[in-house]
Amino acid sequence: MLKTLEKLSRFIGNTPLINLSNDHSDMYAKLEYNNFSGSSKDRAGYSIIYNGIKAGLINEETTIIASSSGNLAIAVASICKLLHLKFIPVIDPNINKAYETLLNIMAYRVAKVTERDKTGGYLLTRIDTVNRLHASIPNSFIADQYGDPNNYKGYFGLTDELVSSFDKIDYVFLAVSSSGAITGISNSLKEKMPETKIIGVDVEGSVIFNARPVKRYISGLGASQVPPIIKNAIIDDVIIVSQTDIIKGCFELLNEQVIFAGASSGAVYFAAKNYFKENTHIGKPTSVLMFPDKGFTYLDTIYDKEWGEQLAEKLQESTLVK
Repeated sequence: MLKTLEKLSRFIGNTPLINLSNDHSDMYAKLEYNNFSGSSKDRAGYSIIYNGIKAGLINEETTIIASSSGNLAIAVASICKLLHLKFIPVIDPNINKAYETLLNIMAYRVAKVTERDKTGGYLLTRIDTVNRLHASIPNSFIADQYGDPNNYKGYFGLTDELVSSFDKIDYVFLAVSSSGAITGISNSLKEKMPETKIIGVDVEGSVIFNARPVKRYISGLGASQVPPIIKNAIIDDVIIVSQTDIIKGCFELLNEQVIFAGASSGAVYFAAKNYFKENTHIGKPTSVLMFPDKGFTYLDTIYDKEWGEQLAEKLQESTLVK
């Protein structure tokens, strides 16, 4: 299995880096959606499964289980398909329709939770379901994006790509969810470029940075619990964006840079643009923005005008209730 998986490694990483038009920063986008299954989570999924096999925790009969309503599920499903392993993703109603359809085609079976947890999200319910499945299925392995160190170690190669492309990086902006990317990049990049500032981008309603939990309707960033691996991250600043800001950021990215990207990318673009407008810098700082995935899976949500209007109404109603 390792030999088969190693053949896949040539299609992960070395993603394009393009210069963006911006008046306040020499801004670059790392197009992580060019990884083999379409997102940066290919790095994490590959690392978790590869090291699970290497450690003897996964064999040809193992069933892989993962809590994910997004890119990690697609990445792991693709890897499991290649290795002929059974895969059970545990998803929730916030999943994009395209992803749910694809997982139903690729996975051994799909477990979908519908009950919100105490924070108003679904993550804790998904994790409980994963643990129950793991306890009931012999020879099963949890691809744990929240707690497995191999998640963030999978991003060390991304740092090598950045260091080979720049003499100096002033800022790196990353969306935060399971926290693998920000943990891995912040650790490895600060060893080589200690002056680089790592800026985390989170969404209102996420509890990662101890904010009050509220219902979230956009998948891709934020979490209903603090991911254990984030304790290893080195984060210089955090920007919290609203769910409507994410939609605005996605459309601005498309209209201003002709990049059709997903929710996390829109959030990062919105956050970075406004960060440089609101903060004074000497000269034009060099910044790198991580764009994890494409926008196709958000056509029926973020890029749908009616859906966006309905979201705005829901958010306004919840504000009035308070």
